[in-house]
Amino acid sequence: MNNMQNTYDLSSGRQLVQHKVLRNTYWLLALSMVPTIFGAALGVSLQLPLGGGLMALLFLGIAFGFIWGIEKNKDSGMGVALLLGFTFFMGLMLTPLLSRILGYANGPFLIMTAFGGTASVFAVLASIATVSKRDFSGVASWAFAGLIVILLASIANIFLGIPALAIVISVIAIAIFSAYILYDVQQIVNGGETNYIRATLSIYLDIYNIFTHLLSLLGIFGGSRD
Repeated sequence: MNNMQNTYDLSSGRQLVQHKVLRNTYWLLALSMVPTIFGAALGVSLQLPLGGGLMALLFLGIAFGFIWGIEKNKDSGMGVALLLGFTFFMGLMLTPLLSRILGYANGPFLIMTAFGGTASVFAVLASIATVSKRDFSGVASWAFAGLIVILLASIANIFLGIPALAIVISVIAIAIFSAYILYDVQQIVNGGETNYIRATLSIYLDIYNIFTHLLSLLGIFGGSRD
């Protein structure tokens, strides 16, 4: 009887920890959108020159520096501060894409459509990952391989500028980061991820990449100059 009680208490305690990590992750994820929006608005209003191949490489360097710092400080308030600083930086880096989309007559509509579409994708996939009994850990290996491929292809296309390749990259990227949402959320639910700062960073990057690639596709296929 005592063994059964101990097992129940252990299981109950584990579930409480998992629920707390998931709750804190969603709260911090919502908070991280504030500096992202502020950074994007600032970048567009100042028309910051953030495009070009060299800027893209610099962006990668700074982004990986932030990610390294967040990982090193994931158990402290400094980790939260670095995460919010990172999301502000990522908002700034939306400047070239948003400026291009806002050049269309229906630019604001396209941005809101991409935002709504991304939110819907996240809500559906996060719900599936939370309630489904299916193990999504297997998607991580092929998603990571695909991520390396599209990263190399994206860097190459900065210099090549092939429109068809950009479309293919965006479609594959949306599929890959959608798969990562299933994996990352289920990692929290199953107790594989117990740090809410690191969990927030992972899910934020999933959402950010889905939004940018979806907006790019909407601009290509739905942008209107009239």
